[in-house]
Amino acid sequence: MTSKLITLLPHEAQIQLEVSLRDAYCVNQPKFIPPLKYMLLSAEEYLSINRAIVYGVLCEPNLANICIKYLHAHVNDGYCLFIKILVEIVNGLYSKLLEFPKVQLIWVASVMVDVSGVGFDHLFVSLLRQIVGGDFSDGNLWLSHEMVNLLLAKWDLILDEAPVVLGYGLYNYLRLLADHYRLPRSPKSTELKRREIGFCVKVLREQFSLCVSIGRDLVRLLQELVHIPEFRAIWRDLLMKPSLFGVSGFSDISKIYGMRTSSRYFLLRITLEMETQLRFLLTHVKLGTQRRHQSWFARKFLFGPERETLIADIVRFICCAHHPSNEVLQSEVVPRWAVIGWLLKSCTKKYIEASVKLALFYDWLFFDEKVDNFMNVEPAMLLMVNSIPSYIDITNSLLEFLLLLVENYDMDRKNVILKGVSSAMSLLVRKGVISSLDVLTSCNLIYPYVKKLLEKFMLEVDVGVLSEPPLPEMRPHKVFSSPSRKTSFMETQLHLPEIFPAHPVNAEVTTQENSVSKFINSGDSPGFNNVDRVEEVGYLIGKIGDSMKSSVKMGRQIVEKILLLCCRGTLEKMSYEEVACQIKKELELAGYKVFSSLENLINSDAIDEEVQSVTATIIRAFILNQHQRIKEMLFWWSKNGCSVGSRLLSYALRLSYEAHEGGYGTNSADAVDKASPLLKFHIEGHFAFLSRNKDDNETISSNFKVDKKVISKMIDDAYTAYRSIMFEHSSTAVSEDFDTSSGKLLCSHAMYCSLWRNNKLKFVFYAIFFHISDLSLGDEDLVQLLVSHLDDTDIVSVQIDLGLKRYALFGKDVEKVIHLVRQSICWNHADQLKFWRLATSELIISGFAVERLLLCIFFSEDLEPHTSGIVFGGLMTLCNCHAPTPETVGAVMLLPDNKFPDFAAAVLSNWAYTNQTMLSTSFADFLNKFENKTGDDTLDWDGIVVNQSAVLFLVDFIQAQSELGNNMLAKVGLNLPDIRTRLENSAVAMDTSSICNDSIMVLDFDIVSCDPFNTMLHSYELDFSQERVMRTRLGGNSHLQVANPNSMKNQTAKEGRRIACKTDSEMQSSAKEGIKSLNAQVKDAQSLFRLESQRFNCEININIALKWFFLLIVCIH
Repeated sequence: MTSKLITLLPHEAQIQLEVSLRDAYCVNQPKFIPPLKYMLLSAEEYLSINRAIVYGVLCEPNLANICIKYLHAHVNDGYCLFIKILVEIVNGLYSKLLEFPKVQLIWVASVMVDVSGVGFDHLFVSLLRQIVGGDFSDGNLWLSHEMVNLLLAKWDLILDEAPVVLGYGLYNYLRLLADHYRLPRSPKSTELKRREIGFCVKVLREQFSLCVSIGRDLVRLLQELVHIPEFRAIWRDLLMKPSLFGVSGFSDISKIYGMRTSSRYFLLRITLEMETQLRFLLTHVKLGTQRRHQSWFARKFLFGPERETLIADIVRFICCAHHPSNEVLQSEVVPRWAVIGWLLKSCTKKYIEASVKLALFYDWLFFDEKVDNFMNVEPAMLLMVNSIPSYIDITNSLLEFLLLLVENYDMDRKNVILKGVSSAMSLLVRKGVISSLDVLTSCNLIYPYVKKLLEKFMLEVDVGVLSEPPLPEMRPHKVFSSPSRKTSFMETQLHLPEIFPAHPVNAEVTTQENSVSKFINSGDSPGFNNVDRVEEVGYLIGKIGDSMKSSVKMGRQIVEKILLLCCRGTLEKMSYEEVACQIKKELELAGYKVFSSLENLINSDAIDEEVQSVTATIIRAFILNQHQRIKEMLFWWSKNGCSVGSRLLSYALRLSYEAHEGGYGTNSADAVDKASPLLKFHIEGHFAFLSRNKDDNETISSNFKVDKKVISKMIDDAYTAYRSIMFEHSSTAVSEDFDTSSGKLLCSHAMYCSLWRNNKLKFVFYAIFFHISDLSLGDEDLVQLLVSHLDDTDIVSVQIDLGLKRYALFGKDVEKVIHLVRQSICWNHADQLKFWRLATSELIISGFAVERLLLCIFFSEDLEPHTSGIVFGGLMTLCNCHAPTPETVGAVMLLPDNKFPDFAAAVLSNWAYTNQTMLSTSFADFLNKFENKTGDDTLDWDGIVVNQSAVLFLVDFIQAQSELGNNMLAKVGLNLPDIRTRLENSAVAMDTSSICNDSIMVLDFDIVSCDPFNTMLHSYELDFSQERVMRTRLGGNSHLQVANPNSMKNQTAKEGRRIACKTDSEMQSSAKEGIKSLNAQVKDAQSLFRLESQRFNCEININIALKWFFLLIVCIH
């Protein structure tokens, strides 16, 4: 019986829960037929009737209301058993439920709230856990939308009966919003985000006492949403006006810091199946054998472009919700720190890695021995310690992150954070997790920069400095000194310089800003004469943070000035990597991430990041200068998590796109003013660079002429800059994701660029293959990306571009194309068909050696018709569209018969219909090459057999031309039906009784060399019972050898595979007489052909065709 509740694959066994529900429904179904009767039920009957009602409500649309009424009439436990069965279904069967039962679950949950069913909060929690983070499938987004609607619709009832459900919902949707806000804009996604934001804001504004009970993780989740305007306002009130929330005793956000988050909340963000698998891994799997379990878990739950966001939730679960027993801790079971290390290394995006690290260390920041459990902070410490020395990069990365958190997370409450981290460390030492902190402080493998931070931290702990030092006086900073006031991580997250000013707005600050601006434009430090370049750079770096807060434009000017100074001369005692490092840190402290990923900007409503940003200024400076020192800085940024390659390519693509859309046709400054913003921005920088003007020009001087040549040069320079970065990475093989090939990296950059708001995918491919063909031509990953992401309309446009030779996808490298063909077999059918459409459009007009591709594919042993049908179909289309040149005709004639026997005949038939004259002429050229072959021939003629279907087709072709062929063949005693029979049988009978089994007959005969009919016999095989006729070619002579296979001894190819043999003198003499007769027939036939062609004034094409077949037929005859 087919289940109406769940779907099962053929190999899956029945699920006992579903079977029990179905059986109960079958037994009790008559009771649901009106009129309903009330009856007293035993415990067993009550269980059965509840199961039946659950099945009826979820699976029978016509009986759902009747079943609920029957439940209302017979309930005697406050719906506890009914809800318990629903919870079992959600936890155990939700992923297998059919669509209608899922809809009914939401409805019946609503009914349970209306009747205040006992345990409906557990049902809501179970449903909330089924909403998977990072999953943008329709089913998952539907459940998220239905649950938030249900929470809003039943707000008052839930608040009265189970207000904790609203807290659970808030935690759940704050976390989900961080993922859902990246969804592409559409009516459905916009409505979903609006409802989720509305629910969260309603809970935070109206029931903040419930929110406070969540604990410190509420702050962690809110930090990820500061870019949403509604939550920005909430942040402002939390920090500046906490009394607005009306919670007694809540006067500062530090009150929330001190509250530990219950493990129940961490369970909300992982499904029950994830929890089960993780607990099994951490309880039963031995260390050293966990790899296959981890791989399975990753494929099951983390496979997908956005699923990595789950890793932070999993880390919080492992740290705070799974505390192994002493027995497990003392066993060989894989420890928690090892699993967290694996999860950390699985992060491919830097912002996700940062989120995971924050989740790992979050309890460290506010640790209190009276409130927190040391097991929450144990995994991070053990991961740092146990990574020494084999994985020292993990230790350095984690320790640096922790110490920077202490310094910058919340500067106004640094004493709270410093106390929390020091308490966590001291407790871990007292509990024996580590023997002492010397394992970190005395380790020589720790980076010097990190060791200095650690020493500073230990000093502050020892001397009890738990307050922020006073602001330094206003003076020029030494090299790499920090800004006059550091920006806290909290302020960085808020991006609210107007709410959290770096200094009071007064005359002193205004004077300083003016002096900074003057210094930028003049190149001199305020208050100093002849200040060396090192001090200038150090001073400017110290001013980046404050300038960015007051004006992004001023921040851009400072960074551009720093780059200019770096290009003008060397910096003593300072590497350019250090400059890049300090610029990055100062910008991050000011709330700006340099070279942030395009993925993070797709749905951003902020300023145009590719024009009005520091990143755009740096890119423009590099393109204009292409100085080695700026390249070194870019390379350092790339190695340290910045998306340099993709941002540089995106800049070049957008620049060329705007120029393309504008037609390049600009000849005046007025025309430039109307251009797209990035093009205008780049032109301004270009002419400022040419004129050596250090001022901040807003318009272009009318003396400059902007024409097509100038813009083309700008675009070429942009792609040259990108190419230089790619070559730099290729030579070092280390950076953002340079463990992959350059092709895969270029493909990744292209994909991200296509998602950015101003780049269209079709143009992305056009620009890449046109401007950087040396990196892209014939690249497997790019070609696959192209065919998989362009629709049919775009594919036609690409075909047109290829046909007009605007650019090329494949090139003329036959080996590359053959490799592409082999790899395309693994693609889906639609992509393969698109691939062959594009290949046909390009290869037929590019001078590509189609004949080599044809022969390589047909003679390949790993390409079989039953697995590579699309390949052979594409080849046939390619051949049909290709002109019948001598090389391609020859290749078709020599195709083997073991794959699609009639392939050659079909291609020749098409050519005979579409281009008969060229086909015939190509036969002549082919035969001339065949008889006068040289070492420069494209084709390797040795050991190739003439295709039988091609011969059969051309026999029909001769017959269809006229009766000339029949008349001429008849004069030499041959007829077409007899030839056809011999060819179709592919074997010719021969009297071999006179040939000894242990001997080989060698018969020599000469083919008359007489233009235009001089030729030679090509290799073919004819079976004569046990003997075999072998052919070889030696100059202008042919040797017909009848050989016993058991006694042949092969010689070298230069000897023409001559066969040493014993011959009977009488048989040899007799054979020579026969050959003389055969030679005479050949001479007569050639004379007849010559006479007949002159007599009937035939075209050369028929003569050539007849000559070819006559010689083949003579050999068979």
